[in-house]
Amino acid sequence: MSWVSFTALFFATWWVVLFVVLPFSVKTQDDDHDVTLGTVASAPRGPHMLRAVIRTTIVTAIVMGIFYGLTHGLGYSLNDIPHIVPDFDQPPAK
Repeated sequence: MSWVSFTALFFATWWVVLFVVLPFSVKTQDDDHDVTLGTVASAPRGPHMLRAVIRTTIVTAIVMGIFYGLTHGLGYSLNDIPHIVPDFDQPPAK
């Protein structure tokens, strides 16, 4: 895997992990009993994007490290998971 494809995979994984990590540790205005006039009570209390970006980057780095270790260190590939991934080396059965 080249560094370009690894970077593209990291970027795609980062976006998926962002939407997984985003709702963690969000406090709503209703939780703090301090609802700003004109806003919904379920709106977030304050911006938490920097913490979400940091957590996303850390989790993505761990996931990509595991992926790199499995593919380059142990030599696994998608063909090593025959029950999940179809076998592309064989022609389809008729």
